[in-house]
Amino acid sequence: MRGRALKLSAPRRLVGDVMRFSIGVPRIAVQRQMNLGSLVRARMAQQTRPSWTAIFLKGYALLAQEVPELRRAYVKLPWPQLYEYPASVASIAHEREYNGEPAVLLSCIKCPERYSITQLEESIHAARSRPILEVPEFRRALRMAGAPAPVRWLLMWLGLNIGRQRANYFGTFQLSVYSGLGAESLNPLTPLTTLLNYGPIEKDGSVNVRIHYDHRVMDGANVARALERFEKILNGTVANEVMLLGQNVAAPARQRNAT
Repeated sequence: MRGRALKLSAPRRLVGDVMRFSIGVPRIAVQRQMNLGSLVRARMAQQTRPSWTAIFLKGYALLAQEVPELRRAYVKLPWPQLYEYPASVASIAHEREYNGEPAVLLSCIKCPERYSITQLEESIHAARSRPILEVPEFRRALRMAGAPAPVRWLLMWLGLNIGRQRANYFGTFQLSVYSGLGAESLNPLTPLTTLLNYGPIEKDGSVNVRIHYDHRVMDGANVARALERFEKILNGTVANEVMLLGQNVAAPARQRNAT
């Protein structure tokens, strides 16, 4: 059959480059079926409900504060070693339209544990709604996609293997989910140490949560314990913050009514 050849677009070149460096990572997934009933009830009680992306992002950032392995990376320069960062940098995957086709682009949030859920949601919304070339990470990635392949691959290899620079350009962990579409990814790839994803969240709060991790950096038992702690953080600290969102909104309204 005679078909047609399609030139690789900038978004497809970007995905190809990421896969080139992800495929060599010895990645394993650990899954935990969580019951997030307390968190679901706290969220349902709000008039304006925060997104699950912002909620999970805040919880995972708090988890990484406690678990240093989640802030480590395997790097090859100046020799193979583990590099530990003092704080997390979240890399979040967004589907945007660029030149008439869907494009997966990554935005970064430094030290997400320091921000409120509301602030995280505002940052995520900005990356999903602002013109693509106004988002620095998107603009840099698309500009890089225009370089010759050997140049792109060299710069990406250096960025991933120089410990001090790696987090600035790529982050320390990635968050990528399709649960809003009623689906979940079972084998996502990333060059980063961990990738967090989760499936659709049921009304009773049951959900499958996975951490896909680089086995060179940590072992499965570490990840299993981290997931157990993650569930407690989501139902505890994070659920409490979500519950306070409604109180913070109600307080100014009561003051206006009193005057």
